[in-house]
Amino acid sequence: MSFGNCKILQVNEQSIAVYDTETGDRGTVLLSHSILSSSMMWEEQATLLSSLGYRVLGMDTRGHGSSGPTALGFTLNDLAQDCVGVLDALAIPKAHFVGLSLGGMIGLGLGIHDTSRFESLVICDTRADMPQDMADSWNPRIQLALDKGCAAMAPATVERWFGEEYANDPANAAVMSRFKDQISKTTVNGFVGCAQAIQKLAYLPMVNKITPPTLFISGENDGPFPKALSELAPLLPSARYAAVPKAGHLPNIQNPKEFNALITHHFK
Repeated sequence: MSFGNCKILQVNEQSIAVYDTETGDRGTVLLSHSILSSSMMWEEQATLLSSLGYRVLGMDTRGHGSSGPTALGFTLNDLAQDCVGVLDALAIPKAHFVGLSLGGMIGLGLGIHDTSRFESLVICDTRADMPQDMADSWNPRIQLALDKGCAAMAPATVERWFGEEYANDPANAAVMSRFKDQISKTTVNGFVGCAQAIQKLAYLPMVNKITPPTLFISGENDGPFPKALSELAPLLPSARYAAVPKAGHLPNIQNPKEFNALITHHFK
């Protein structure tokens, strides 16, 4: 279950699921999720943004969530063009964008190549380049998915996202169960295709083309991403960086109060 009405749009020869709250007089916000997740991870923020007067679109990436199956061989630029295609299909000339992890990479591509379509960007827990050691670290996960399906990655993935202590706390069992279930339902081609696209991430030399006001956010405990984003912000014409305390890779889930305060300030 996600938010709004689920619409299946035919975009770039893909069946893309979009959850649409449909109303809002302050503009539109397009939400893009992490790999192995879906727009369900944005439910609390969708409710918040809707209350602030925005129409909210939660888009499920190719092969994820309620979107249809996909062939391999696509790029991050293709995923960005899926977002543009969704806006075109819904006759929305301009929107705000919020993306996390894979969604953040997609947002960087949009900011570089489709700047005129976006009022502002919120880019979370991601980076603009892919050092070789990080690219290589995807290979065992890709092979595991090919051999055993995405469900085999669920336990290790939630520990990596949330940290072992949080993931194993009985108080968080329902949240962990929901994310493990979503990971397990992700199609193999959806994961492998997105992972292979991530391995070729190379936006860093072009980020100075991103002109909309941009807020970079990371969980303070999210490995290399706080450093990467704090160093990225000064390269953009209009960007700032903020860290969410006591949070890892999904700060909107792990510390929603602090995360929501940051995006509320950004949108107001």
